[in-house]
Amino acid sequence: MTEITLSATPKGNGYQATVTFPGGVSVSSAETYPTIAEAITAAAQKLLAMPERLAALDRSHPQRDT
Repeated sequence: MTEITLSATPKGNGYQATVTFPGGVSVSSAETYPTIAEAITAAAQKLLAMPERLAALDRSHPQRDT
């Protein structure tokens, strides 16, 4: 199973959004957000803005026949 994590880490007066891919590669926002919910939403939007990264995950993990 491939796991992608969306997280919010305290930074300054708010939270920083982070998307973590398999293998430990992560992408963090430059901005901070006032709430955890806003930071997680920003991480989800960042993930959706990287369809090529998601397509690469599909190519590296072909689906199995059931």
